[in-house]
Amino acid sequence: MANVMTDTHEIITRPKEIVFQRKAERVIENLKKRNISAIYCRTSKEAVSEIRKLIPPGATVALGGSVSIIQSGLLDVLRSMTIKLLDRYRVGITNEEMEEILRQGVGADVLLMSSNAVTADGKLVNEDGRGNRVAGLIFGPKKVVLMVGVNKIVPTVEDAISRIKNIAAPMNCIRLGADTPCARTGFCDDADCHAPARVCSQITITESSRTKDRITVVLVGEELGY
Repeated sequence: MANVMTDTHEIITRPKEIVFQRKAERVIENLKKRNISAIYCRTSKEAVSEIRKLIPPGATVALGGSVSIIQSGLLDVLRSMTIKLLDRYRVGITNEEMEEILRQGVGADVLLMSSNAVTADGKLVNEDGRGNRVAGLIFGPKKVVLMVGVNKIVPTVEDAISRIKNIAAPMNCIRLGADTPCARTGFCDDADCHAPARVCSQITITESSRTKDRITVVLVGEELGY
């Protein structure tokens, strides 16, 4: 007979930990089949430590818009490193400075970002407003590192798009002060969502990396970002 959990703390935490790790293991196996490097870290602290090892001293490092990077503490660590950080989150940054940073980011040595969703079979699904984040994922930076909480693992591409429209986009629109239907109601109304407020403008599905290990996905056994 299988062991039954009786300790209250174990009942609350252990099943989640096991499911998170098993999901991650399956996704990692499928990412590697697509020429995408991947590792699993149980905590965001472990993930930050691993990501730090992937960034060479003196590298120019760009950031895709990412709550995960802020939430995990990675941004604070990056600011303490001997690198050229294109810091889009710097206090007092002007619109003109932001525009220049985003343009420089496409040619950075390293791009750090998250993914809106990762499918069980190893596809990265992202949707952007301006497009600089997905542009760098596709081409430009020599190395792309994605920090992704297990809450973003979904069964299929269709589930990924639904997650973006109905979970990530409403929260991001509120964060950015964008007046969109999802920000007002919490639900996507694609037909009534228009530029310039619209944040769902370009959608990308990364099915593989032509350059082996250019992309590294660091899956984290925590809920990170939106």
